[in-house]
Amino acid sequence: MATLIHEEDLDAIALGGAFLGTGGGGDPYIGKLMAREAIRRHGPVTLLGADEVADEALCISVFMMGAPTVMVEKLPSGAEILKALAELEQFLGRKADALICVEAGGLNSTIPFMVAASTGLPLIDGDGMGRAFPELQMVSFTLHGLAATPMVLADDKGNSALFSAISNLWTEKMARSVTIEMGGAALVAAYPMPGAEMKTALLHGTMTQIRKIGETIQEARNSARHAGSALRDTLGGTHLFTGRVIDVERKTIGGFARGKLTLRGVERFAGQQFIVHFQNEFLLAEDETGKTVWATPDLICALDADLGLPVTTEQMRYGLMVEFTGLAADPQWRTPEGLALAGPGYFGYGGPSQERIPV
Repeated sequence: MATLIHEEDLDAIALGGAFLGTGGGGDPYIGKLMAREAIRRHGPVTLLGADEVADEALCISVFMMGAPTVMVEKLPSGAEILKALAELEQFLGRKADALICVEAGGLNSTIPFMVAASTGLPLIDGDGMGRAFPELQMVSFTLHGLAATPMVLADDKGNSALFSAISNLWTEKMARSVTIEMGGAALVAAYPMPGAEMKTALLHGTMTQIRKIGETIQEARNSARHAGSALRDTLGGTHLFTGRVIDVERKTIGGFARGKLTLRGVERFAGQQFIVHFQNEFLLAEDETGKTVWATPDLICALDADLGLPVTTEQMRYGLMVEFTGLAADPQWRTPEGLALAGPGYFGYGGPSQERIPV
């Protein structure tokens, strides 16, 4: 059943998107502000269940590409992504009928609401990741053989580029190079697909899920409680550890924010140390012996241990106390094809995560 998303719903959506963003995907607060202004001007967004979309409808994903640390200082105006969408529609020779979130985490969980409000197009309740991943090809659409191209990138200067590629990995490589030249961040319209294929390839219901996660965080804060326990109960999560950040290594390399965190355990984790590696998103957690605690494609989600709010990689700083929760990824990511696309081995890590949680 279609649901209307109003301005007051965006706070919960942004919180849920930040949590499922696994530390990356950009701060959804930026997208929330853009969506709020667009809804004020144009009215609420219609959120459609995938099964409510016609099989012949043209569905297009809209999102940001680049390093989240760049987005903190280089805020999009919103015109960039509308330009990308319009140019892709022009190339395809028809208008989009519905929009898709490419990932249910970070900035890309809120920017599509801005585009939907601005264009009057419905947004589909689902996404291609169930979380945030650092590379463009790491979506369920790739697992189902759907092409990212034709795709349009646009920047804040008015530049745009149309891509056609032989694979989604080649799309990532070429688009990443152009994104770097565009200043480290670009806005994108990609993965055009008919409604029939969208229904098969999409991870269903994730926009509703991020809203419920955000509401859980809000309810906990209103009751002066920390949300971690309630979220783990709701989502079937695991308390990985709680620790204080004692070192942060962070660099922007190849269009990604790469680095690692070192944390000293507190409370029941006192006396232990943990390392969390990230490439935009938290990808691998290790204990002090180098043993893998949790790894991609499963989710490593962070909450400020004091405030109970989601924490992104760019917000990590010395002295911050953080609670980490592990969540199981969608079963599609546990298949051999899913692990090859976004498992620890792709990033050069060991320890396949599917061995840690029964599926």
